Amino acid sequence: MTFVGFGSAYTFSAFLESLQKDFGASRGSVSLVFSLAGFLYFGLGVLSGPLADRWGSRRLAVAGMVLVGVGLALASQAQSLAQIYLAYGLGVGLGVGASYVPVLGAVQRWFVKRRGFASGLAVSGIGVGTLVMPPLASFLIAALGWRHAYLALGGLAVVLGVGLALLIENDPKDRGLGPDDDPPQPQSAAAAPAGFTVRDAVRSRRFAGLYAACLISSFGLFVPFVHLVPYALDHGVPSTSAVLLLGAIGVGSTAGRFFLGGLADRMGRVRTMLLMSTGMALSLLVWAASNGFWGLAVFAFFYGAFYGGFVALLPALVMDYFGGRNISAIIGVLYTSVAFGTLVGPAAAGFAFDISRSYMLPILFSAGANLVAAGIMSAMSRMDASSAKQANTAALRGTVGHDSTHARRT
Repeated sequence: MTFVGFGSAYTFSAFLESLQKDFGASRGSVSLVFSLAGFLYFGLGVLSGPLADRWGSRRLAVAGMVLVGVGLALASQAQSLAQIYLAYGLGVGLGVGASYVPVLGAVQRWFVKRRGFASGLAVSGIGVGTLVMPPLASFLIAALGWRHAYLALGGLAVVLGVGLALLIENDPKDRGLGPDDDPPQPQSAAAAPAGFTVRDAVRSRRFAGLYAACLISSFGLFVPFVHLVPYALDHGVPSTSAVLLLGAIGVGSTAGRFFLGGLADRMGRVRTMLLMSTGMALSLLVWAASNGFWGLAVFAFFYGAFYGGFVALLPALVMDYFGGRNISAIIGVLYTSVAFGTLVGPAAAGFAFDISRSYMLPILFSAGANLVAAGIMSAMSRMDASSAKQANTAALRGTVGHDSTHARRT
């Protein structure tokens, strides 16, 4: 599901030059197409998450894949950039938004002991999609033109995406199972899974910290997905090589989701999230210093790895903090932060380039945003450590008090 949905969305960079040329548009105005789609596929989770908690994830996933396919097909018929906004922005945006959060929520319910690794496996489709789909789109554009390329990708999204969506399983209790192959819970416990209400979660300090970190980081999170290929072309990298840079992000992203998710299960997810934000910031500095293919490829791989770890860990961290009772709804509310950042970041980078003819300011701003997010995660890590220490102290005092009372009675 994540392969088809995000793979289709992340082909946009391969189409940017063709759209800019055919519609005589600025780079900023074309970049706004991706920003609108990104806003929807993260922002819609606030609706699709609660609907998935109520109806199950499969229905939302099927509807989402149909919308992705229809949006790409309609984009192939567009006669103006405004129609691209409507077809691609709304179609792909609504489609991914309808399916992404429900699928992530379903995965969290199936695993406890190695939830970080399981989440990494589930969303590794995003990394593989970023590796496979942009080069495929570039090949289709060269062979068929950008319109027929969009039509072909739309057909792929409907046929493959809907077929895979029908395999989604919402909750282990629906099959008489418990998470991690443990025995199922008693019926009374299964009917009311543990966890926060959405209201209580949103009002907590932990949620506020996560929301702030995600919002700030997201201003630069997707800038490379839109602007790395144009940047490479501007610096003389051949188009066939430039599009491979997105594939390098995909390779790194897949590796990050596999390995960093498992690392977080041992190291602690908050500390690992701090590492992810710091790593993305340092990687962006490599981009700022690179003009050739190999330097950009190094940036793309390491940025992809840290980005992949970030995406894999976030749902698992939400489950750790707030439980499974309303997991899809809480993830959906949290992802509105990513939606607002995505709406602003890629388009602002494009307009900044139109004004200055340089990407330096957007790149440095993105690096700074990730460092601020890392600072927030560091504060949360200290807060969690302090809370754990207080809980242990209280437990120890309770034990000592009980033993003293028992001794006096004896």
